Amino acid sequence: MSRLFGTDGVRGLANDLLTAELALKLAQAAAVVLSPKNASDGRRPRAVVARDPRASGEFLAAAVEAGLSSSGIDVYDAGVLPTPAAAYLVADLNADFGVMISASHNPAPDNGIKFFAAGGQKLPDDVEDAIEEQMGREPIRPLGGMVGRIQRFSDAEDRYIVHLLGTLPYRLDGLKIVLDCAHGAASGCSPQVFKDAGADVVVIGAEPDGLNINDGVGSTHLDLLKQSVVAHGADLGIAHDGDADRCLAVDHEGTEVDGDQIMAILALSLKQAGKLKDNVLVATVMSNLGLKIALRDAGISIRETAVGDRYVLEEMRDGGYNLGGEQSGHVIFSDYATTGDGVLTGLQIAAQVAGTGRSLKELATAMTKLPQIMINVRDVDKSRASTDPGVAAAVDQATQELGDTGRVLLRPSGTEALVRVMVEAADMETAERICNHLAAVVKERLSVSTGLAV
Repeated sequence: MSRLFGTDGVRGLANDLLTAELALKLAQAAAVVLSPKNASDGRRPRAVVARDPRASGEFLAAAVEAGLSSSGIDVYDAGVLPTPAAAYLVADLNADFGVMISASHNPAPDNGIKFFAAGGQKLPDDVEDAIEEQMGREPIRPLGGMVGRIQRFSDAEDRYIVHLLGTLPYRLDGLKIVLDCAHGAASGCSPQVFKDAGADVVVIGAEPDGLNINDGVGSTHLDLLKQSVVAHGADLGIAHDGDADRCLAVDHEGTEVDGDQIMAILALSLKQAGKLKDNVLVATVMSNLGLKIALRDAGISIRETAVGDRYVLEEMRDGGYNLGGEQSGHVIFSDYATTGDGVLTGLQIAAQVAGTGRSLKELATAMTKLPQIMINVRDVDKSRASTDPGVAAAVDQATQELGDTGRVLLRPSGTEALVRVMVEAADMETAERICNHLAAVVKERLSVSTGLAV
């Protein structure tokens, strides 16, 4: 049987893979695994439950809350909130764990369930495995006054907004900002916090109807934001995804500023202020080499991890580092948050524009992105990507040719029979030539059928 938990909780088509019955069983199992074994004050365990505005989130939240309360857990129902807000509230309320119902940047028919441990931390694999194992056992069924109670938590969003405002190094007075909330979980809190910080705010993508989340808007669809920034003469634009755990930006000319550029701006600012722990940024292997070059020249080193914000978080925790993230816009400030927070990231970027008096376009020149080409080589035996001698020889030859001016990365897909070939070089022509050659070698050496997709 395949593992139920993926890289970010349990996710799938709502009412197909992710049913109310499954949500109930997950909650009942989590109640056993995540509850403290010996509560010293005699109270019932407590959990925070939040969701994004997908239509399916309503019945999934009801099922989760039924599973928790019937297992003796008191539930704080926080309603529609960003994922990082749910994680924050777990810590702020001293809850024993939290549940977020969201499929992040996925389309509306999908949904997901993920858990946070005490303190708002993501669960390690072994705890997720324990929840899956517990699902095969009988749930606990307390009686009478031992069942949990469900409390509607009306000021959850306000608590989160106050927390975010407390992180700002500068107010945003004088800035005009376009916010794209992806018709998602930040549609209420993000415009409010930017307005409270002093910005003149233009809002798009903030009319969730349960079906339009991420539909042509948000961090995976930047065209409308780019047009709106230019049309309104704004200083910058900020885009969230459906659960607002990521952030991408757009400068005043409508040019995208990605997660690598955002991390460069913030790392340099923190270092200048003497607040970047050990002068280290944690990033994944997919971050552009230009980020490493720019930060190296500024005396900042990068700790590289596998792709996925959970691996960034693990490295940050292990090393005690306070800034990390991904090219996709997951940026983690461990001084203020336990997970990627798109609203927090947007505020910090805007604060840099306000505090320095420089445009986002100027700030983004802190790093020069190297041309990057990626080819997905399909229908290959991905298990041999790192062991085949012919592939290894081709990679070595390409690496020697690029020297310090580029790099090669072969990355087997975790879910498909394909290998991703990525090449960065000083110019696009070189990147394309080397990437095409490596893709052909991978196809020839590892092929199990036909097909090459770019």
